[in-house]
Amino acid sequence: MTASRPLLVASAFAVVYIVWGSTYLAIRIGVQDLPPVLFAGVRFLIAAPLLFGYAWLRGARLPASRRDWVIIAATAILMLVGGNGLVTWAEHWVESNQAALIIATSAIWMACFGAIGGRGDRLSWAAGAGLLLGLAGVALLVGSGLHLRSAPWFAYAALLAAPVLWAAGSVISRRYPLGCTPLMAAALQMLITGAIMTTLGLALGDAQRWTPTPEALGALIYLVVFGSCIAYGAYFWLVHEVTPAQLGTYAYVNPAIAVLLGWWLLDEAMQGPQIAGTLVILAGVVLVTLASRRPVRDRSG
Repeated sequence: MTASRPLLVASAFAVVYIVWGSTYLAIRIGVQDLPPVLFAGVRFLIAAPLLFGYAWLRGARLPASRRDWVIIAATAILMLVGGNGLVTWAEHWVESNQAALIIATSAIWMACFGAIGGRGDRLSWAAGAGLLLGLAGVALLVGSGLHLRSAPWFAYAALLAAPVLWAAGSVISRRYPLGCTPLMAAALQMLITGAIMTTLGLALGDAQRWTPTPEALGALIYLVVFGSCIAYGAYFWLVHEVTPAQLGTYAYVNPAIAVLLGWWLLDEAMQGPQIAGTLVILAGVVLVTLASRRPVRDRSG
């Protein structure tokens, strides 16, 4: 390990922790005035050539094998179209703090998917308990939101699916390394996602509902530069540099930042049951993350 690598890892984590915690707020601001599907598509269509150009100048080149292109396309659909796209769409109705807390379960799903297959790490009883605890917290949070009618059921359904898809894509990315650099792979993922989401948005008639305001355009620029180019590039680099358990720590830092910013800038508040659900979700995520760092004893003998 070189002397600079620990600093690079720490810097990448800091970017993912802080910037991604704030993207929930930016998405919430943007989708109040712009249609969410086209909003997400334009975000990635702008970010893709910026990140591609930067990667190219650093010597990165396009994937040479068909296998790499298939993996890049699959992870783009899972992580960005499915994971990020559903979050953007759901935040048209769901407040940013609740969205961030539900997405925190991606760390739990990463641990679960990481245990599948011959190369998987078997889940310990503590990780299993954390999984159940986290899901109970989500049920409490979503149930209270539905009871208060703060958002429609299908928005919550989208948020429940998003972390599952994101975690699946993250595990695939780690298990099947690519022949190109992480930055190039991230740029191509964004290009694929931008093309899919923009086409879908136009087909849904989002162009007629595109009424940009200074706040929405500011949110879009922030998401392009910081959320996509900088933070996603840092995350995708970390996928190949650290363990899934270490990577999953962002899932309980991001919500804390998102809740703070939502309360500070958008006056988002949570009721008692939602606060309880929040604490249960974070407890489950922490338990799964800590348990995943310990080797599981083989009791087969």
